[in-house]
Amino acid sequence: MTEPHALIAVEMGIDTHQEPVVFLRADCEVCRAEGFNANTRLQLSLGERAIIATLNVVTEAVLPPGRVGFSHIAWQRLGLKGGEAVTLSHAPVLHSMSAVRKKIYGHALSAREIDDVIQDISAHRYSDMQIASFVTACVDRLDSGEIIALTRAMVASGKCLSWPDKPQVLDKHCIGGVPGNRTTPIVVAIASAAGLTMPKTSSRAITSPSGTADTMEVLTNVHLGLDQIQATVAQVNACLAWGGAVNLSPADDMLIRIEHALDVDGEGQMVASVLSKKLAAGSTHVLIDIPVGPTAKVRSQPQAEQMARLFDTVGQALALKVRCLITRGDQAVGFGVGPAQEARDVLAVLQNQADAPADLRERALFLASHLLNMAGRGSLAQTEVQARDILLSGQAWQQFHRICDAQGGLKKIPDAAFQRELGAAHSGTLLAMDNRRLARLAKLAGAPSSPAAGLRLHAKLGQALARGQPLLTLYADSRGELDYAAAYYARNQDLFMIGETP
Repeated sequence: MTEPHALIAVEMGIDTHQEPVVFLRADCEVCRAEGFNANTRLQLSLGERAIIATLNVVTEAVLPPGRVGFSHIAWQRLGLKGGEAVTLSHAPVLHSMSAVRKKIYGHALSAREIDDVIQDISAHRYSDMQIASFVTACVDRLDSGEIIALTRAMVASGKCLSWPDKPQVLDKHCIGGVPGNRTTPIVVAIASAAGLTMPKTSSRAITSPSGTADTMEVLTNVHLGLDQIQATVAQVNACLAWGGAVNLSPADDMLIRIEHALDVDGEGQMVASVLSKKLAAGSTHVLIDIPVGPTAKVRSQPQAEQMARLFDTVGQALALKVRCLITRGDQAVGFGVGPAQEARDVLAVLQNQADAPADLRERALFLASHLLNMAGRGSLAQTEVQARDILLSGQAWQQFHRICDAQGGLKKIPDAAFQRELGAAHSGTLLAMDNRRLARLAKLAGAPSSPAAGLRLHAKLGQALARGQPLLTLYADSRGELDYAAAYYARNQDLFMIGETP
């Protein structure tokens, strides 16, 4: 093995997202001596610190001789300040990649193999391409034993919360696929107002226009550390935080980032992702909402029942009490789609506004009553009454306000710079809507990266419409995004199925 070479570190000012990249000149002596080529994986070291990065080769005009350039994330991870002599060498061989190749060819992995893969991903030893290989090899090809092992490995990859003085710690999760289904803030407010402990950590959007963390970030600070989460829960029984800020199951966050880029969300990875986050948060009881509809993530009752069995099997293996509820998913929930628009619906329900979306309110009450029942607060008939009383009496709104205050205060919901109403192509009755294309429309408008972007519906299934009657309003922070989304709607007006008036 040759001795590592040293070059002076230079920050290139290039954003390569979460994948570290380094840059060397094409005529660099190190490249020639070691046989480094573009896309070679390198190890870069400074004292006791080391990272693995992907090499990009640049012309002589881009980088002075004797220098190695760093992208933002590579610079940050190695803790550089500028001018340091950094040593370069070939990255060590990743033996866990043999397990990835084994899975690519359709073979089951052992718990040890899965653990090795997750450890290397957590330590940032995999490139995005290698993570993508693992993700795609596992899509709908994991058996229950592999899912249990993957869940355990992801929990072990990061920190865990513990609640020694809390015999019950409750949580809930929705499988997704239904735009606007933002029940979590309402459910957490109701359950914690009833005295239940709910340290809710949520993810950002994977394939949707908004995740719970995206919507909550419109309303309050969600970047809470572990100490802040524990202090908030001690103060108000609950929190509504972004899980990615606290290193709970960090390998899952890395997998989610790649799943987002690929627009995939396999059943096995989803179960492992959801339950690893719940276990890392210290949960003892978890309620899973599985919406079913022709354009939802889960398309059929048999598929939903299979998923529920899988959640139950993995939950039992990991000593987690899981209850799955199969719910209606044939149309968007509420009126808003996108962080700010969904936040408006959440506040409307919590504040008992007259124009609050009834479907969002009733769905949240249904889920909250099941959580209260899981916690032993009475029969479902009794907990339904309790949940409704907490909401309608204003206790849930007061509790939500306390949660936001404990996390840094309630913020003003932002308004989009541009908006446009879009109407029905013809008169008739609204018979169906395509959840996937509706979500796509909101994302084209800029959601969730632009919190104010998205759309607001003006009709629900079964409603009679006149030709040209507003079906939705688009919101965007740039005219280009607004025009692009509107053009998509013009080409896809059948995302709303309207029955002809006789």
